[in-house]
Order: sequence, then structure tokens, then C-alpha cells
Amino acid sequence: MNTTVTWRTHPFNALDVDTLYALLRLRTDVFVVEQNCPYPELDDRDQGALHVIGRDASDRVVAYARILPPGEDGLPAVGRVVVDSGHRGTGLGHELMREVIAVLRHTYGKIDSRMSAQAHLERFYAAHGYQRQGDVFDLDGIPHIAMRLSAPA
Repeated sequence: MNTTVTWRTHPFNALDVDTLYALLRLRTDVFVVEQNCPYPELDDRDQGALHVIGRDASDRVVAYARILPPGEDGLPAVGRVVVDSGHRGTGLGHELMREVIAVLRHTYGKIDSRMSAQAHLERFYAAHGYQRQGDVFDLDGIPHIAMRLSAPA
């Protein structure tokens, strides 16, 4: 599948209701239903996040990630990285991560970023420069690892 994706990044208050519904549906379809993991998907963190959204030629949300502002450690955090099941294996996940890293650099400059990644995706995120930090831990019944991307020199 050769899909042309259009990327946009929005703060929460700039999301229209249809876009918000589409991204929440994608996240729920994958993280709750597909992964059979009932967890608090709506965690009161979306309001302060940047939302990186990829839409296909029919304007359907097919890829998404959110970037949380720097926390107590001073680092922004990437999360909720997801690609629609019909677009996996096409390279779209890598395209999404390149877009996320570009948004991080544009928004926050040359500072590190972090994420809690599902452990089985360590190699995927490592391909984008993220490095494992510590041991595997359980998050809502799924093995995760802390990862960190060092700022460019």
C-alpha cells in the first residue's frame, strides 16, 4: 500500500470535534480493543499535549502520536504512538516517528525527549535514536521500557 499522508500538529484546543473523535477512536481501537487492555485511555493529559496527526488521501486519521510538555525531569515525552492496522508494515510508523522528532526539535529545540515504549517495539524506536533506560516494567499489563532520545549535538 503506497499511501500519501498529510501531517499536521495541533494543540488540543485547535482540534475540531471530528478530528478529536477520530484520534480517540484510533487510540481506543488499538490500545484498548486490539491489545485487549482496559486502561484509562483518557488520562487528562491530552489537553496540554501537541497532537501529531497523519491523514490519508481520503482525510482519514491513519497515524497519530502525542507529545507531552516537559515534566518534572524537564523533558518532553512522546506517547500514544499508533498506526491504523490497515497501514502497518508500510513504513508509516517510521514516517510518523520522523515527523514526531521534527516537531520535538521545532517546538523544544535541542533537548532530550523520553517515552515509555512497549518492550516489543524497542528495536523500532531504537531505529530513530531512542535508547533503552533500565529494566522492563509492567504498565497496565503490558511490558514496557523507558527510552530516551538524546538531543542532537
